[in-house]
Amino acid sequence: MESGRPSRTALRAAHSRARHQSDPRRILADPLAPRILCLDAGDLPPLPDDPVDLFSMRFLAARSRFAEDALAAAVASGTRQLVVLGAGLDTFAYRNPHAGLRVFEVDHPATQEWKRQQLAAAGIGVPPSVTFAPVDFERGTLAGALAAAGLDRARPVFFLWLGVTLYLTRDAVLGTLRFMAGHSAPVQAVFDYCCDTPPTLSPELRAVREAAAEMVAELGEPWLTSFAPEDLADELRAMGLEPAEDLAGRELIARYVDEPVPDTDPVGGRVMHCAGSHGTP
Repeated sequence: MESGRPSRTALRAAHSRARHQSDPRRILADPLAPRILCLDAGDLPPLPDDPVDLFSMRFLAARSRFAEDALAAAVASGTRQLVVLGAGLDTFAYRNPHAGLRVFEVDHPATQEWKRQQLAAAGIGVPPSVTFAPVDFERGTLAGALAAAGLDRARPVFFLWLGVTLYLTRDAVLGTLRFMAGHSAPVQAVFDYCCDTPPTLSPELRAVREAAAEMVAELGEPWLTSFAPEDLADELRAMGLEPAEDLAGRELIARYVDEPVPDTDPVGGRVMHCAGSHGTP
C-alpha cells in the first residue's frame, strides 16, 4: 500500500455504494456514501447497463443491508460493541442509529489515515462512539489492536467483516474466525466470502470471473481464498461458531428487490451470519 492511500478495492466498493444511492431498487440507504468521496449526485456515473455490473453493485449494497439488519437485532438483545474489520470507507459508524453502541473500526493504517482525511474534507464528524484501531499485520495483531482500543472481551460483541476474506490466505481467514470464536461473551458475526467456482458456471461468466481476478491482481490485491460452503460450515462449527444463514448473492438481493434477480454472479459471493456458542442469532 502507498502511504496515506486506501486499498484500491476499498475505494471501488465505496464508489459502488455511492452509485447505488440513485438505484430505483435501492437496497441500502446511505446518504454519506457519496459525501465521504466528496462527490455530488451529479458527479456519479449512471447506473450500469451491464447485468453483471448491476448485480455486483446490488450485492455490495445487499451484504451491508443484511449485516446492518442482523446488527440491529443483536443490539435489541443487548449487544453494545461492534467491530468493523477492514472498515475501508464504510460509513455505518457515522450514521449509527443505535444509542450506546460502541464501534471499533479496524483497518490498515494507510487506509485509516486516508479515511480520516476524507471524513474531514466532507465535513463528516467522528462521533465519540467511534474508536479507530489501526493494525499492520506485519507488525501487530488483531488481538493487540483491539485490546489497545479498549474492546471488552467479557461483553457481547458483533463482528462485521465485508469485502476482505477473498484477499487473505485461508489460514488468515480461519485464524480471524477463531479469534471471534474465542470471545468469552456472546458473539455474532456477518462476513462474506467467495465460493469455489462451480463447474456449472457458464463460459461467459467464467470469463468475467477470470477477468475480474486478473484486474484486482494487477492492482496488487489478488484473490487468494475461496471456500465450498459445506466445508466452511464445518470449519465454523469446529471452532464453536454456529452458522445461522449462508446466502448466495442472488438469494440475498432477492430478499430486498421486488423483481426477478438474474443469475449473473461471476464471483460466487456469499454472506454468512454465525454466532458463538454463547450467542443467539
